[in-house]
Amino acid sequence: MANMSPRRLLPLLMSPHKGGRSALTCRFRCGDQCAHDVTNTSDNTYFGDVVAEAMTRRGVLRAGALGAVVAGVGVGTAIPAVADPDRGAKAPGRKGGSRFTAIAPNTDDRVTVPAGYLSAVVVGWGDPVLPGAPAFDFENQTAAAQAGQFGYNCDYVTLFQLGQHRGLLWVNHEYTDENLMFRGYTDGTAATEEQIRIAMAAHGGSVVEVERVGASGQWRLVTKGSRRYNRRITVQTQMRFTGPAAGSDLLKTAADPRGTTPVGMLNNCAGGTTPWGTVLSGEENFNQYFVNGNGVPEAQKPYLTRYGVSATTGIPSGNRRFDRVEDRFDLAKHPNEINRTGWIVEIDPFDPDSTPIKRTALGRLAHEGATTSLAADGRVVAYMGDDSRFEYVYKFVSRKRYIPGFDRNNRDLLDDGTLYVARFTGDSPATEIDGTGRLPADGQFDGSGEWIPLVTGDVSHVPGMTAAEVLVYTRVAADKVGATKMDRPEDVERNPVTGGVYVALTNNTNRTPAQVDEVNPRPANKHGHILEIVERRNDAGATTFAWSLPLVCGDPNDPATYFAGFDKTKVSAISCPDNVAFDADGDLWISTDGSRLGANDGLFVMPVRGSERGHLKQFLSVPVGAETCGPLVSADQRSVFVAVQHPGETNGATPEAPSSHWPDGGTSQPRPSVVVAWHARGGKIGS
Repeated sequence: MANMSPRRLLPLLMSPHKGGRSALTCRFRCGDQCAHDVTNTSDNTYFGDVVAEAMTRRGVLRAGALGAVVAGVGVGTAIPAVADPDRGAKAPGRKGGSRFTAIAPNTDDRVTVPAGYLSAVVVGWGDPVLPGAPAFDFENQTAAAQAGQFGYNCDYVTLFQLGQHRGLLWVNHEYTDENLMFRGYTDGTAATEEQIRIAMAAHGGSVVEVERVGASGQWRLVTKGSRRYNRRITVQTQMRFTGPAAGSDLLKTAADPRGTTPVGMLNNCAGGTTPWGTVLSGEENFNQYFVNGNGVPEAQKPYLTRYGVSATTGIPSGNRRFDRVEDRFDLAKHPNEINRTGWIVEIDPFDPDSTPIKRTALGRLAHEGATTSLAADGRVVAYMGDDSRFEYVYKFVSRKRYIPGFDRNNRDLLDDGTLYVARFTGDSPATEIDGTGRLPADGQFDGSGEWIPLVTGDVSHVPGMTAAEVLVYTRVAADKVGATKMDRPEDVERNPVTGGVYVALTNNTNRTPAQVDEVNPRPANKHGHILEIVERRNDAGATTFAWSLPLVCGDPNDPATYFAGFDKTKVSAISCPDNVAFDADGDLWISTDGSRLGANDGLFVMPVRGSERGHLKQFLSVPVGAETCGPLVSADQRSVFVAVQHPGETNGATPEAPSSHWPDGGTSQPRPSVVVAWHARGGKIGS
């Protein structure tokens, strides 16, 4: 394998924020979450205090879990690259690895890919999606046009192939940056009502038909024909609740006295797919869209605070003011409306007339997304992260089994089962976890853990809380059972080859030296890390597991970084892992958000087994101010899709003074877009 070119790290960019994001990103994406107090004030024990318990349990778990890399595990994930149960037998020497030359860190206003690769935009903000929708015109936007056009910031991407040369692309539209969308914008109070309606229509998600370009790995938007599957989902799309909390008093409003028909979805970040061919989209930073939290009943205020809404403020600074168009966003008038957001939403991309479903059995939190797999006995498992500082990792296990092709059985599997939250225990003495990032004496950060049940069907496992309360106030329930506080758990994915579960922990600059533990070993953690979980007997339905940290991110020259023991002179620098994905060979792909290393965000690939384990290489970088979202490696490994979110979202940028002109170039305004990269000679990605 050719050696990489020498690493070139760029000077740190100036930012008034603790993370690497710009002030614009912090304001519009999460409502300046990092500027506010941490919402998790529980006194859950840091597991450094329970090491003795860990030492007594470690032996059996480690021998039966981390030591087992099972090539023949049949993982029923719904990602396009489903594992071949015989893959290990067919390719005994294949243990991961890539043959491209890693790209160098850069600050270029373009998508950069390795030599021998090409990239192109598939679809971007404002492109017509529905028949009759007009071409995008930045200077003449309307809400009616936006409702039929591709939405704004694109995040989660998945592809449902309709044969070899055609497919349906689903894309989340997480949030809007009105400061870049409209000239002269200041805040929601001064905005016109039409601007507010445009922003509401730019949220949600899109289904678009795409087609392969010739025999290559390139895909493009279908612009002719019926495009009968194309669909836009927005803040105003009619939906329904299912599961144990549906109809609960906590979900009832004046407009919906039965508590079963919510409207729209907000801030949808990552997602997943189901074995029966639907999308699971996660509502994340929904708290920022509401006003007048100070006007809710006193008994509700602690729950508002736990979910990041001020119970003492009327109109938060910078609020989009959706309440000026629809008063359901005014909590003083509709205190339960916020409880109707923060869910996993299931969408059928093959039926544009279907009603999206909010699955209450999966709990309510700042959902990064939901990734499904199958337990050994055929039950459906969904892994989820709660993307905020000191929040938790969850999974749901259905009561009934998945039956291939039996829709009447499968379509309700996510309404009945057990919701769990994770507790992690380290196996090293607390004195060896000193906050420097130095590995403990056994050579790695690792330990054991358990999935703690919160609720099964309509039966609560949390004293003092009903099942509906556990599902609506899931964070509070997890606090009560002593779950482990993590460093912003975002995407959670299961490896289709090995069965290991991987969690992106983006960062947490609020963790103090007194709060470090073996699973979160650095204080002021600005670069983040990757967590690997191997459940007992590699069974997704198990309630115990072993864990380790194969990647502790940052500059490889920093002794506080770790690349699974691989030679750090040969790896790429990485900061702030966000979304993760796998290719059919089981290699881990990692996208970043808010890199603190002075370069644009990017997409990286790292083998997780064999001699190349830990050999992280940068495959792609995104334009100025952008975040790398997705990613998605196609089933045939000939294409990799990424969503380029918020290009040009830098401090001081406006339509009058844009900091990016991607993707159209010239003097154009930046447009969030989905990009595909492929091998110029038709080979598999990375090989």
